[in-house]
Amino acid sequence: MATWRQALEVVMTDEDVARLTALSRSRTEPASRVQGAQMLLAYRENPSFFAVGQRVGVHHQTVQRCIERALAYGPLMALDDRPRPGKEPTITPEAKAWLVSLACDKAKDHGYPHELWTTRLLARHAREHGAAAGHGCLANLVQGTVCKILGQEEIKPHKVRYHLERRDADFEQKMAEVLCVYREVQVLKKAAAKAKNKSKTSRKPVAIVSYDEKPGIQAIATTSPDLPPVPGTYATFSRDHEYKRHGTLSLLAGIDLLTGKVHALVKDRHRSREFIEFLKLLNAAYPAGTAIKVILDNHSAHISRETQAWLATQPAGRFALTFTPKHGSWLNLIEGFFSKFARSVLRHIRVASKQELKQRIMLGIKDVNRYPVIHTWSYKLAEAA
Repeated sequence: MATWRQALEVVMTDEDVARLTALSRSRTEPASRVQGAQMLLAYRENPSFFAVGQRVGVHHQTVQRCIERALAYGPLMALDDRPRPGKEPTITPEAKAWLVSLACDKAKDHGYPHELWTTRLLARHAREHGAAAGHGCLANLVQGTVCKILGQEEIKPHKVRYHLERRDADFEQKMAEVLCVYREVQVLKKAAAKAKNKSKTSRKPVAIVSYDEKPGIQAIATTSPDLPPVPGTYATFSRDHEYKRHGTLSLLAGIDLLTGKVHALVKDRHRSREFIEFLKLLNAAYPAGTAIKVILDNHSAHISRETQAWLATQPAGRFALTFTPKHGSWLNLIEGFFSKFARSVLRHIRVASKQELKQRIMLGIKDVNRYPVIHTWSYKLAEAA
């Protein structure tokens, strides 16, 4: 004769009830935990497996297992499944270590045309060569298992993270030379502020110019006219995806760090002859007695025989070139000007010819010089000698 099943009493503190209530309403917790909290709270109101199952929408045996876990481990611990023994791992730690070591090599070093491993290729290589290396447990290795093993060691052999190796042994010294020029700019600015009301000064006039080239400015034309915005309908200009190329131009520019004025040339190329032409532009822009100091990078045109020969024809002390270290062009203030110019004038620019692009660039330089901005440098300036 069947007997009535005795209701099980689950002891819950007020803190447990509050925690279970919050979990039962959660939108971020796993569904199994939310459902378990709902079953425990429903069973607290009506201790019937069948009634709780109908209310929550699960089988009554599921409710029974949850209540039994709550009696054995506590209400909150009952929300998680009990640990199961699982299957014994077939891949040995030695095999995993071999696989990780293999992933740290390049695929090309093992006879593949690939530069780096893919997880699929690595799994295939392990299946084919694992037994010969004494790891027969890798005979059935699959891509997903490779991903798990590499993930545990935080290794991503299919990716490349780039860095910049320091190749200039005199980087610190050359950086200090550039910073000393910037310190001189600071000193000259302060001296100019003090002598603002004086008519004469005994200091020899100096001009300090930060120079570089911006090559590859594309002259691109549209294939059809742009469509303007329409209020309430089209918020932006609309442009045909197709375009025509008319070549590229190079912008040779130097910014006077004392006045903010930009000296510029636009040429098809930026060879020694174009650089010498820019130096001639600077030579004509400043009085004969002014010392012109130029900060620039190590481009071949800046140190070529043609450039050196032209500089040799100039009066002593007229030009002084200070070179940034290799991979140290970020020390040159003109880079900030180029970035701003590209984001304002050159962004989305479309022209009908290279000549029009040249005119637009020079017009942009003229607009900049209407309201010159004096650029300053502060990084590590206090450390400069």
